[in-house]
Amino acid sequence: MINLPAAALDSLSGLAFGDAFGDRWFGILRREGPQALESRIPPPEPLWRWSDDTAQAVVLVRELAEGRGAVDQDRLALRLAEAYAGDTHRGYGASMHDVLRRIGAGEPWREVVAGQFGGQGSWGNGAAMRVAPLGAWLAADLDAVAEQAAAQSAVSHHHPEAVTGAVAVAVAAALAVRSRGGAAPARPEFLGAVAERLPESDVRSGVRIAARMRPHTSVRHAAQVLGSGYRMSGPDTVPYALWCAAGHLDDLREGLWRTVAGRGDIDTTCAIAGGVIAARTGVTGLPPAWRAAREPLPPDIPEREPATGPAGLPGA
Repeated sequence: MINLPAAALDSLSGLAFGDAFGDRWFGILRREGPQALESRIPPPEPLWRWSDDTAQAVVLVRELAEGRGAVDQDRLALRLAEAYAGDTHRGYGASMHDVLRRIGAGEPWREVVAGQFGGQGSWGNGAAMRVAPLGAWLAADLDAVAEQAAAQSAVSHHHPEAVTGAVAVAVAAALAVRSRGGAAPARPEFLGAVAERLPESDVRSGVRIAARMRPHTSVRHAAQVLGSGYRMSGPDTVPYALWCAAGHLDDLREGLWRTVAGRGDIDTTCAIAGGVIAARTGVTGLPPAWRAAREPLPPDIPEREPATGPAGLPGA
């Protein structure tokens, strides 16, 4: 069993819940349309199977455990390739199929990653979707959070926007941990604090726009303005996911319902929001029915106990 800091485990668990919850909605929305979300009926059991978002987050957490909070890029690249080879049907993006197969075949990861998209590297959201537990783990040192988030991103996504997206999510998770035990920060202040830690970029601009949105902005409008992952890029995913998380830092369940309502790349937006919110709240407030429905984490990852009592009624 891996020994994880409590906040990192909470973040990983929240990420997995968001990932699995969001992933189930792809099929429901195709069959029933957006009106299915209005009923707030959770996806049917079983199984809420998590995707590559969680698979890669588990790899990253194992790497942090071995490196005592630091990322060895060479080792992480091999770990990601090995995890992919062991289970290729987790919804990996097309470019990641190519990258991880080639790394697994022995090609140098730096050359493989740098050669993507005509030498620009991928600016997808894959490095951001897995990184929240890292931010929770290293929350005491925001400089280390940014450094290690960027280091883990470069192993698969070295485009500056992808790296900045990963740093943004990691910093948000760290700030969520730091707010434990006190009142939740207001959305503008929380997002403003994230933006302050980012270099000039489209991701930073998106986070700053999110921070300035009016308190009663609808999910639909936020998704239209910020993007909700339809392009599966860092700039098109991270600002919206963090806007959702920042507005629900005391309520993981509501945060996931609100995030999925923006549609787009919903397993990833929900994974990011879930990882950030749970870094503050943990996952014990989720209904036991959700816990029963979601695929368990691997055996070496400890699980948090589900909530009981009126707040955890099945189906709530």
